[in-house]
Amino acid sequence: MKPNVLIAEDEELMRSILRQLLEGEGCRVFTADSADNALDIFSTNNVHVTLTDIKMAGMDGLELLDQIKTIDAEALVIIMTAYSSVDSAIAALRKGAYDYVTKPFVNEDLLQTVRNAIRTKELFRENRALRRELDKHYSFAEIIGTSEALQKVFRVVEKVADTNASVLIEGESGTGKELIARAIHYKSRRAALPFLAVNCGALPESLLESELFGHTKGAFTGATADKKGLFRSSDGGTLLLDEIGEMPQTLQIKLLRALQEHEVTPVGASVPVRFDARIIAATNKNLETEVAENRFREDLFYRLNVIEITLPPLRARREDIQLLVKHFISKFAKEQNTVEKVITKEAMSALVNYHWQGNVRELENAIERAFILSNDEIELENLPPKIKSGATNNFEMRDPEGFRLTLEETERRYILEILKSVNEDKSAAAEILGIDLSTLYRKLKRYEEI
Repeated sequence: MKPNVLIAEDEELMRSILRQLLEGEGCRVFTADSADNALDIFSTNNVHVTLTDIKMAGMDGLELLDQIKTIDAEALVIIMTAYSSVDSAIAALRKGAYDYVTKPFVNEDLLQTVRNAIRTKELFRENRALRRELDKHYSFAEIIGTSEALQKVFRVVEKVADTNASVLIEGESGTGKELIARAIHYKSRRAALPFLAVNCGALPESLLESELFGHTKGAFTGATADKKGLFRSSDGGTLLLDEIGEMPQTLQIKLLRALQEHEVTPVGASVPVRFDARIIAATNKNLETEVAENRFREDLFYRLNVIEITLPPLRARREDIQLLVKHFISKFAKEQNTVEKVITKEAMSALVNYHWQGNVRELENAIERAFILSNDEIELENLPPKIKSGATNNFEMRDPEGFRLTLEETERRYILEILKSVNEDKSAAAEILGIDLSTLYRKLKRYEEI
């Protein structure tokens, strides 16, 4: 597609010269003999770049710049000015002009300035398209659930996404900590820049330090070239330190310094290097317990824990299980290019009642297995043996389409189950349940009296 260039110039000869020059460059050219006419053209056409003289009868180039920026804040305007009016051109740059050229100009210099502006406009368009694509793929729609516990997490993500605050995401394995980290990144102004992740427990200490901070050529055997490391590779974007509780204590002090100073020292180097990355940490451990038992630095914990997000286990949001089951059935049907399968009431009941120690990841694996082994519908016998054997365990009177227990008994069982899932931590249970701690204590006292 040809780029559209608008020329605002009140001298006819200059308009003609510029038109021929830009059409020879492959541009579609609009011309206007006044700023008013130029504004009309800009308002009714998709103009990529505007080239305007700074001095024209009536509205001048600076006023035209202001008017165009009011219509489109991202509009790219190049100012043409005489050598004697360079100060006015600098004023135009302060007002948001893309660049300026001085008369008499060298044709190639002017063309290069226009080329740069057109490329910048293309980058704006590509960036907007990328943001739309990222929003589509990493919106909350990818994190399935309507439970209040999950909605509460979403509300926190919305508030913190566009800040630079460090975030600590806590939750059992399989609860979706990386998905939440990605949602934070892709809802932030850093979305078009890298999102990188490292599992701090998956690498030996020597390799983890190099992976995080980089190294210089010859720093150790096998270091045949300089390596930037993840902190610098994610510059401008986001770095997820997954399973941060597994990080060796000798590296924790180096990580603390990196977070405090926003700089890292590559292995083998003596001079630190600056970086600008948003840090998100995730863990399936209770870091406060780790701190109390001297396995994790207290100062690092508080540096990471500016914003804390606790993901509820799947058993604490059972009302989401049916949605997840249907989502995974649809997913595997598409992957295998086949029709979606129905699931029997008995099988769904078993899934809703199961404890889900492995959370959403375990559920996904169970549905994939059942989908492969089933015929037209997914039955109880297609589920993993431990789910079938537990079909009559806790909450045996729970129906996948509603509770047959009384509401009071359902609430009691639900609250006690949440308490069990958080090791009797009443504050954590109240947080998941969305009630005051005092309310939880009152309910527990009543249960003792029943």
